[in-house]
Parts: sequence; structure tokens; C-alpha cells
Amino acid sequence: MDKKLIWERIRPYVMVLPAMTGIVLFVMYPVLYLIKLSFYKYNLLNKDKSKFIGLDNFTQIFTREDFYRTLANTVVYTVGVVVLTMAISLLIAVWLNKKGRFNAVVQAGIFTPHIISIVSIALVWMWLMEPSHGILNFLLKSVGLPTSQWLQSSKTAMISIIIVSVWHNIGYYTLIIVAALQSIPPSIYEAAALDNASKSKMFFKITLPLISPQLFFILIIMTIGSFKVFDTVKIMTGGGPNGATTTLVYYIYEFRTNSIGYASATGVVLMAIIALLTFIYFRLLSKKVHYQ
Repeated sequence: MDKKLIWERIRPYVMVLPAMTGIVLFVMYPVLYLIKLSFYKYNLLNKDKSKFIGLDNFTQIFTREDFYRTLANTVVYTVGVVVLTMAISLLIAVWLNKKGRFNAVVQAGIFTPHIISIVSIALVWMWLMEPSHGILNFLLKSVGLPTSQWLQSSKTAMISIIIVSVWHNIGYYTLIIVAALQSIPPSIYEAAALDNASKSKMFFKITLPLISPQLFFILIIMTIGSFKVFDTVKIMTGGGPNGATTTLVYYIYEFRTNSIGYASATGVVLMAIIALLTFIYFRLLSKKVHYQ
């Protein structure tokens, strides 16, 4: 066979080989190794003493009360962050949709938190939420409202974490929605105006359907990211008080040294939950997304 013809046939495979090598080494192999570890009682000090125990780690997960409490915390965090972030980002994006110097300055301002380290943000918010000397309680007192224990109470710790995460995310997702809004042809709104369509009708019948691909993307990305939250919880509360802010990834982190097999099995369960949620989203919502 002619060498040139052979090269033409194998060239696509050669071109994708570096990318596929990276995916196999850094994605597929770690996932498969995680699944393997989930079936073992792993001995970190002596690998030869590791013991295959089948599904015992998974049985233990689904019989432990702390796992379900952690899962409930993660669901509350995810719902709070996703709903609040999407709603507030959409409102701000609609407000910033008009092009202008002032709006450009505001867009740059609200994006700033996203480029700051979450460690710095968490430390600043811990100071703001300090019950005795924090600015937030000072402001609440100033307007005659009751103060809060914020991160110090199991009743308010989770909502405090959610507030910080929403504040950190809003700028990034607002800019995505602003870009989507500005891609809508003005002629569509002009045609609707000629038909005497109200602003609310134009928003729900034109704007929302035309930016639905971006909203669907944000929904998927934020759900996956929220289920994997770790740094904010680790820095601000360490999972406390009394486990009120322990999320699934932090739960896995707590077993990192004394029970690798159990931690791996929990990681597999987390991966399955995220995959299931993504599948449900696509099944329920993908047909309602309008691609131009």
C-alpha cells in the first residue's frame, strides 16, 4: 500500500493520540484505581496486608447515619447555592445588559471576587461574620435587627457557607448570562414590540428560551461543583459545628488516613450521584433548551 495512503488513514489517530494518552493516564486510570480501592480494606503502612472485602465498604456507607446526614448537608448546600446564584446572576445580568461605561465598570467589579483566592475570601468573611466584633452583626444592630451566630451555630453555619459561595460565584455566571443576552438579535424584540408584547411576556417568551442553553450549562456545572465543595467548608468551619456543614467531599477527606477503602467507596458513591443527577437533568430539561 502506498505510504501516503497509509499516513492519510492513520493521521487522525496520531493527532488525537496525545490527548487520549492524557485522558487515559490522568482521568481513566485514577477513576478505575479509585473503584478498585473501594473493594479493599487498604493498609497504608503495608500494601501486602491490604485485604479484598468486596462490597463491605458500600454496605457500611449505606448503614451509617453520619453518611446520610452528610448527604443531606450536601443537598442543602447544592440547592441553596445553585438556586440563589442562578436567580441573582440572572437579575444582575438583565440589569447590566445595556452597553455603557457604568455597566462595564460594574461588570468588572462583580467579577473581581471570582479571581480572588477562595482562601482569602473565606478568611475575610470569617472576620465579617465574627459574632462579637464582626461588621455584619454591627450592621444588624444598627438597624434594630437581631444578630446571628453565623458560623458559630449549627443552625446558621450552613446558610453562612452558602452566602459566601454565592457571593464568590455571582460575578462569573453573571458575565456568561450577559454575553448570552447580548447575542440575542434586537430585531426579535422589535418584532415583539410591534405586536404590543409586554416586557414580562418578552422576557419569558423570548429572553429565557434564547438563553436557555447557557442557563442549562450553568445548572449542570454548578450542580457538579457544589456537590464537590471542599475548600470553603475546610477553611471556614472544618465541617462543624457538630457536623452541620460536613459535605460529602469533606467527609471523604476525614477518612483519608485511617480508612482509604471506605473513603474510596464514598468517592465512588459521590461520582454515581453526580452522574445520576446529570443524566436526570438531560432527560428532563434538554428538550426544553432552545438551540438557535
